Amino acid sequence: MARTDTRFRTAFNQLLDLCESFEVNQTLPSESALAEQFNVSRTVIRSALQSLDEQKIISWQGRTKSLIRAPRDEDRLQINDDLISLDELETRFLEWVLRFDVPPGTPLNVTQLARQFSVSPHMLQEFLSGLSRFGLVERRERGGWTLMGFTEEFAIELSDFRAVLELNAVRQLSTLPAAHPIWSQLDRLEEKHRSLLDRIETDYHDFSKLDEDFHTTINNVVKNRFVSEFQKVISLIFHYHYQWDKSSERTRNEAAIREHLFWIDGLRTGDPEKAVAAATVHLKTSKNTLLDSLRVHNFP
Repeated sequence: MARTDTRFRTAFNQLLDLCESFEVNQTLPSESALAEQFNVSRTVIRSALQSLDEQKIISWQGRTKSLIRAPRDEDRLQINDDLISLDELETRFLEWVLRFDVPPGTPLNVTQLARQFSVSPHMLQEFLSGLSRFGLVERRERGGWTLMGFTEEFAIELSDFRAVLELNAVRQLSTLPAAHPIWSQLDRLEEKHRSLLDRIETDYHDFSKLDEDFHTTINNVVKNRFVSEFQKVISLIFHYHYQWDKSSERTRNEAAIREHLFWIDGLRTGDPEKAVAAATVHLKTSKNTLLDSLRVHNFP
Protein backbone atom coordinates (compact mmCIF):
# COMPACT_ATOMS: atom_id res chain seq x y z
CA MET A 1 0.00 0.00 0.00
CA ALA A 2 1.32 3.45 -0.86
CA ARG A 3 2.43 5.54 2.07
CA THR A 4 0.11 8.41 1.13
CA ASP A 5 -2.85 6.03 0.94
CA THR A 6 -2.05 4.64 4.38
CA ARG A 7 -2.05 8.18 5.76
CA PHE A 8 -5.37 8.89 4.07
CA ARG A 9 -7.03 5.77 5.44
CA THR A 10 -5.68 6.42 8.93
CA ALA A 11 -6.86 10.03 8.84
CA PHE A 12 -10.25 8.97 7.51
CA ASN A 13 -10.75 6.54 10.38
CA GLN A 14 -9.56 9.15 12.87
CA LEU A 15 -12.15 11.54 11.52
CA LEU A 16 -14.80 8.85 11.98
CA ASP A 17 -13.68 8.51 15.61
CA LEU A 18 -14.01 12.26 16.02
CA CYS A 19 -17.45 12.28 14.41
CA GLU A 20 -18.63 9.62 16.86
CA SER A 21 -18.15 12.13 19.65
CA PHE A 22 -20.15 14.82 17.86
CA GLU A 23 -23.88 15.47 17.73
CA VAL A 24 -25.72 15.58 14.41
CA ASN A 25 -25.42 19.08 12.85
CA GLN A 26 -22.40 19.88 15.02
CA THR A 27 -19.63 21.70 13.13
CA LEU A 28 -16.23 20.08 12.65
CA PRO A 29 -12.97 21.96 13.30
CA SER A 30 -11.11 23.67 10.46
CA GLU A 31 -8.87 21.74 8.06
CA SER A 32 -5.78 23.32 9.63
CA ALA A 33 -6.85 22.30 13.13
CA LEU A 34 -7.64 18.74 12.01
CA ALA A 35 -4.33 18.44 10.16
CA GLU A 36 -2.46 19.54 13.26
CA GLN A 37 -4.50 17.26 15.51
CA PHE A 38 -3.84 14.16 13.38
CA ASN A 39 -0.32 15.17 12.32
CA VAL A 40 -0.96 14.93 8.58
CA SER A 41 -0.99 17.42 5.71
CA ARG A 42 -4.01 19.55 4.88
CA THR A 43 -4.15 17.74 1.53
CA VAL A 44 -4.71 14.39 3.27
CA ILE A 45 -7.32 15.91 5.59
CA ARG A 46 -9.09 17.58 2.68
CA SER A 47 -9.26 14.28 0.79
CA ALA A 48 -10.61 12.45 3.85
CA LEU A 49 -13.23 15.17 4.42
CA GLN A 50 -14.23 15.00 0.77
CA SER A 51 -14.76 11.25 1.12
CA LEU A 52 -16.89 11.79 4.23
CA ASP A 53 -18.94 14.32 2.28
CA GLU A 54 -19.41 11.92 -0.67
CA GLN A 55 -20.60 9.19 1.71
CA LYS A 56 -23.12 11.61 3.28
CA ILE A 57 -21.53 11.39 6.71
CA ILE A 58 -20.85 15.12 6.79
CA SER A 59 -22.12 18.10 4.82
CA TRP A 60 -19.43 20.38 3.37
CA GLN A 61 -20.71 23.82 2.40
CA GLY A 62 -17.99 26.39 1.83
CA ARG A 63 -15.82 26.39 4.95
CA THR A 64 -18.51 24.80 7.09
CA LYS A 65 -18.40 21.05 7.67
CA SER A 66 -21.15 19.60 9.82
CA LEU A 67 -22.14 16.08 10.84
CA ILE A 68 -25.13 14.57 9.03
CA ARG A 69 -25.20 11.12 10.62
CA ALA A 70 -23.26 9.02 13.08
CA PRO A 71 -20.53 6.82 11.53
CA ARG A 72 -21.17 3.10 11.17
CA ASP A 73 -18.77 0.18 11.40
CA GLU A 74 -18.94 -0.42 7.65
CA ASP A 75 -17.74 3.14 7.00
CA ARG A 76 -14.29 2.39 8.37
CA LEU A 77 -11.41 1.65 6.00
CA GLN A 78 -9.11 -1.30 6.49
CA ILE A 79 -5.43 -0.55 6.86
CA ASN A 80 -3.59 -3.56 5.46
CA ASP A 81 -1.61 -4.72 2.44
CA ASP A 82 -4.58 -6.01 0.47
CA LEU A 83 -4.95 -2.88 -1.63
CA ILE A 84 -3.60 -2.83 -5.14
CA SER A 85 -0.89 -0.47 -6.41
CA LEU A 86 -1.52 2.54 -8.62
CA ASP A 87 -0.06 0.69 -11.63
CA GLU A 88 -2.39 -2.24 -11.06
CA LEU A 89 -5.34 0.13 -10.64
CA GLU A 90 -4.49 1.69 -13.99
CA THR A 91 -4.40 -1.71 -15.68
CA ARG A 92 -7.64 -2.94 -14.07
CA PHE A 93 -9.54 0.26 -14.78
CA LEU A 94 -8.48 0.38 -18.42
CA GLU A 95 -9.37 -3.29 -18.83
CA TRP A 96 -12.80 -2.51 -17.37
CA VAL A 97 -13.28 0.37 -19.82
CA LEU A 98 -11.99 -1.62 -22.81
CA ARG A 99 -14.35 -4.53 -22.12
CA PHE A 100 -17.14 -1.96 -22.62
CA ASP A 101 -18.88 -3.01 -19.39
CA VAL A 102 -20.42 0.45 -19.22
CA PRO A 103 -21.39 2.82 -22.07
CA PRO A 104 -19.86 6.27 -22.64
CA GLY A 105 -21.59 9.01 -20.67
CA THR A 106 -22.07 6.85 -17.57
CA PRO A 107 -21.60 8.72 -14.25
CA LEU A 108 -18.96 7.02 -12.09
CA ASN A 109 -19.72 6.19 -8.47
CA VAL A 110 -16.36 6.70 -6.80
CA THR A 111 -17.27 4.89 -3.59
CA GLN A 112 -18.61 1.85 -5.45
CA LEU A 113 -15.67 1.73 -7.86
CA ALA A 114 -13.18 2.08 -5.01
CA ARG A 115 -14.61 -1.09 -3.49
CA GLN A 116 -14.67 -2.83 -6.88
CA PHE A 117 -10.99 -2.08 -7.56
CA SER A 118 -9.83 -2.50 -3.93
CA VAL A 119 -8.52 1.03 -3.50
CA SER A 120 -9.44 3.96 -1.30
CA PRO A 121 -11.81 6.64 -2.66
CA HIS A 122 -8.92 9.08 -2.27
CA MET A 123 -6.62 6.99 -4.45
CA LEU A 124 -9.34 6.53 -7.08
CA GLN A 125 -10.04 10.27 -7.14
CA GLU A 126 -6.36 10.99 -7.70
CA PHE A 127 -6.20 8.34 -10.42
CA LEU A 128 -9.27 9.68 -12.26
CA SER A 129 -7.85 13.18 -12.09
CA GLY A 130 -4.69 11.96 -13.81
CA LEU A 131 -6.61 9.82 -16.31
CA SER A 132 -8.74 12.78 -17.39
CA ARG A 133 -5.85 14.10 -19.50
CA PHE A 134 -6.34 11.13 -21.84
CA GLY A 135 -10.00 12.04 -22.38
CA LEU A 136 -11.39 8.73 -21.09
CA VAL A 137 -13.05 10.38 -18.08
CA GLU A 138 -14.25 13.92 -17.42
CA ARG A 139 -14.96 15.80 -14.22
CA ARG A 140 -18.56 16.99 -13.90
CA GLU A 141 -19.22 20.65 -13.13
CA ARG A 142 -20.94 19.84 -9.83
CA GLY A 143 -18.45 17.22 -8.77
CA GLY A 144 -17.95 13.56 -9.59
CA TRP A 145 -16.81 11.94 -12.81
CA THR A 146 -18.28 10.80 -16.13
CA LEU A 147 -16.88 7.96 -18.23
CA MET A 148 -16.34 9.34 -21.72
CA GLY A 149 -15.42 5.86 -22.96
CA PHE A 150 -13.55 4.55 -25.96
CA THR A 151 -15.20 5.92 -29.09
CA GLU A 152 -14.31 5.91 -32.79
CA GLU A 153 -13.16 9.52 -32.55
CA PHE A 154 -10.91 8.57 -29.63
CA ALA A 155 -9.54 5.61 -31.61
CA ILE A 156 -8.61 7.81 -34.56
CA GLU A 157 -6.88 10.40 -32.40
CA LEU A 158 -5.06 7.72 -30.42
CA SER A 159 -3.86 5.95 -33.59
CA ASP A 160 -2.56 9.19 -35.07
CA PHE A 161 -0.76 10.07 -31.84
CA ARG A 162 0.68 6.55 -31.64
CA ALA A 163 2.10 6.97 -35.13
CA VAL A 164 3.81 10.22 -34.13
CA LEU A 165 5.48 8.56 -31.14
CA GLU A 166 6.50 5.35 -32.88
CA LEU A 167 7.80 6.94 -36.07
CA ASN A 168 9.95 9.20 -33.93
CA ALA A 169 11.29 6.09 -32.18
CA VAL A 170 11.93 4.43 -35.55
CA ARG A 171 14.00 7.37 -36.77
CA GLN A 172 16.16 7.23 -33.66
CA LEU A 173 16.46 3.44 -33.60
CA SER A 174 17.46 3.02 -37.24
CA THR A 175 20.66 5.06 -36.74
CA LEU A 176 21.85 3.39 -33.53
CA PRO A 177 25.28 1.70 -33.63
CA ALA A 178 25.57 -2.06 -34.14
CA ALA A 179 26.69 -2.55 -30.53
CA HIS A 180 23.44 -1.13 -29.14
CA PRO A 181 21.33 -3.74 -27.25
CA ILE A 182 18.27 -3.00 -29.39
CA TRP A 183 19.64 -5.05 -32.28
CA SER A 184 19.92 -8.25 -30.24
CA GLN A 185 16.42 -7.56 -28.90
CA LEU A 186 15.13 -7.27 -32.46
CA ASP A 187 16.92 -10.50 -33.36
CA ARG A 188 15.04 -12.30 -30.59
CA LEU A 189 11.75 -10.71 -31.62
CA GLU A 190 12.33 -11.78 -35.20
CA GLU A 191 12.86 -15.37 -34.03
CA LYS A 192 9.60 -15.25 -32.06
CA HIS A 193 7.73 -13.87 -35.05
CA ARG A 194 9.06 -16.55 -37.41
CA SER A 195 8.34 -19.25 -34.84
CA LEU A 196 4.74 -18.05 -34.49
CA LEU A 197 4.43 -17.85 -38.26
CA ASP A 198 5.32 -21.55 -38.43
CA ARG A 199 2.58 -22.27 -35.85
CA ILE A 200 0.05 -19.74 -37.10
CA GLU A 201 -2.69 -22.30 -37.87
CA THR A 202 -3.03 -23.27 -34.21
CA ASP A 203 -1.36 -20.52 -32.16
CA TYR A 204 -2.52 -17.33 -33.87
CA HIS A 205 -4.05 -16.15 -30.56
CA ASP A 206 -0.49 -15.67 -29.26
CA PHE A 207 0.08 -12.69 -31.51
CA SER A 208 -1.58 -10.16 -29.20
CA LYS A 209 1.15 -10.46 -26.56
CA LEU A 210 3.90 -10.59 -29.18
CA ASP A 211 2.53 -7.42 -30.78
CA GLU A 212 2.63 -5.65 -27.42
CA ASP A 213 6.24 -6.77 -26.81
CA PHE A 214 7.28 -5.63 -30.28
CA HIS A 215 5.87 -2.10 -30.00
CA THR A 216 7.09 -1.70 -26.42
CA THR A 217 10.61 -2.63 -27.49
CA ILE A 218 10.54 -0.08 -30.31
CA ASN A 219 9.26 2.71 -28.08
CA ASN A 220 11.65 1.98 -25.21
CA VAL A 221 14.49 3.28 -27.36
CA VAL A 222 13.20 6.79 -26.66
CA LYS A 223 13.97 7.83 -23.09
CA ASN A 224 11.21 10.35 -22.58
CA ARG A 225 8.98 10.49 -19.51
CA PHE A 226 6.03 11.80 -21.51
CA VAL A 227 6.27 8.99 -24.05
CA SER A 228 6.38 6.44 -21.23
CA GLU A 229 3.30 7.94 -19.59
CA PHE A 230 1.16 7.62 -22.71
CA GLN A 231 2.62 4.33 -23.89
CA LYS A 232 0.86 2.17 -21.30
CA VAL A 233 -2.59 3.43 -22.28
CA ILE A 234 -1.78 2.99 -25.96
CA SER A 235 -0.41 -0.53 -25.43
CA LEU A 236 -3.46 -1.68 -23.48
CA ILE A 237 -5.92 -0.38 -26.04
CA PHE A 238 -4.13 -1.90 -29.01
CA HIS A 239 -3.68 -5.12 -27.01
CA TYR A 240 -7.41 -5.37 -26.28
CA HIS A 241 -8.65 -4.56 -29.75
CA TYR A 242 -7.47 -8.00 -30.89
CA GLN A 243 -10.12 -9.46 -28.59
CA TRP A 244 -13.03 -7.37 -29.90
CA ASP A 245 -13.20 -8.78 -33.41
CA LYS A 246 -12.55 -12.52 -33.86
CA SER A 247 -13.51 -12.64 -37.53
CA SER A 248 -10.56 -13.51 -39.80
CA GLU A 249 -8.31 -13.35 -36.74
CA ARG A 250 -5.79 -15.89 -38.02
CA THR A 251 -5.47 -14.12 -41.38
CA ARG A 252 -5.13 -10.67 -39.81
CA ASN A 253 -2.52 -11.85 -37.32
CA GLU A 254 -0.46 -13.56 -39.99
CA ALA A 255 -0.49 -10.38 -42.06
CA ALA A 256 0.55 -8.33 -39.03
CA ILE A 257 3.46 -10.69 -38.32
CA ARG A 258 4.74 -10.25 -41.86
CA GLU A 259 4.42 -6.47 -41.51
CA HIS A 260 6.47 -6.61 -38.30
CA LEU A 261 9.17 -8.57 -40.09
CA PHE A 262 9.14 -6.04 -42.96
CA TRP A 263 9.48 -3.31 -40.31
CA ILE A 264 12.51 -5.03 -38.74
CA ASP A 265 14.14 -5.32 -42.16
CA GLY A 266 13.54 -1.61 -42.71
CA LEU A 267 15.23 -0.78 -39.40
CA ARG A 268 18.27 -2.83 -40.32
CA THR A 269 18.90 -0.82 -43.49
CA GLY A 270 20.15 2.04 -41.34
CA ASP A 271 18.14 4.41 -43.55
CA PRO A 272 15.58 6.32 -41.42
CA GLU A 273 13.28 6.99 -44.38
CA LYS A 274 13.14 3.33 -45.40
CA ALA A 275 12.55 2.36 -41.78
CA VAL A 276 9.74 4.91 -41.45
CA ALA A 277 8.14 3.69 -44.69
CA ALA A 278 8.14 0.09 -43.42
CA ALA A 279 6.72 1.11 -40.04
CA THR A 280 4.02 3.25 -41.65
CA VAL A 281 2.64 0.22 -43.50
CA HIS A 282 1.91 -1.59 -40.25
CA LEU A 283 0.70 1.47 -38.32
CA LYS A 284 -1.90 2.18 -41.03
CA THR A 285 -3.07 -1.45 -40.98
CA SER A 286 -3.26 -1.41 -37.18
CA LYS A 287 -5.34 1.77 -37.21
CA ASN A 288 -7.79 0.27 -39.72
CA THR A 289 -8.02 -2.96 -37.71
CA LEU A 290 -8.81 -0.98 -34.55
CA LEU A 291 -11.56 0.99 -36.29
CA ASP A 292 -12.99 -2.14 -37.92
CA SER A 293 -13.12 -3.84 -34.52
CA LEU A 294 -15.16 -0.97 -33.10
CA ARG A 295 -17.57 -0.97 -36.05
CA VAL A 296 -18.09 -4.73 -36.03
CA HIS A 297 -19.35 -4.51 -32.45
CA ASN A 298 -21.31 -1.30 -33.10
CA PHE A 299 -19.34 0.64 -30.54
CA PRO A 300 -19.95 4.40 -30.81
